[in-house]
Amino acid sequence: MSNPPDDEIRRILQETKTIAMVGASPRPDRPSYGVLGFLLAKGFRSWPVNPAAAGETIHGLKVLASLDEIGEPVDMVDVFRRAPDVPPVADAAIAIHAKTLWLQLGIINDEAAAKARAAGLVVVQNACPVIEWSRLGLR
Repeated sequence: MSNPPDDEIRRILQETKTIAMVGASPRPDRPSYGVLGFLLAKGFRSWPVNPAAAGETIHGLKVLASLDEIGEPVDMVDVFRRAPDVPPVADAAIAIHAKTLWLQLGIINDEAAAKARAAGLVVVQNACPVIEWSRLGLR
């Protein structure tokens, strides 16, 4: 596993405008709930995606069942799913022409990452955009 250097992570976070969060949870005690709230507070246009919670709302946003329901360009697909569940998410990110596939803390799937990179996506694994935002001193 190798992530992009800090200058690339900084560029991703500064240039990304739209984020789909796969595995978003409507439960306030789940990390994805807090991360989605942070991203919204920073001005990112976001879509929560979770087939088990489709139709519910998180931070006032309707939860979608799949990435292909978004219907407009997505810059980043932020994944809160177990590593074995990442390959179909990577395939869907490729299919919607996302620019970045971001796997949250503890999530590494080198096979899915290689496939996404081969399709032209930038891949970040085992990292949280909230932590990286703070670590890099972004405003």
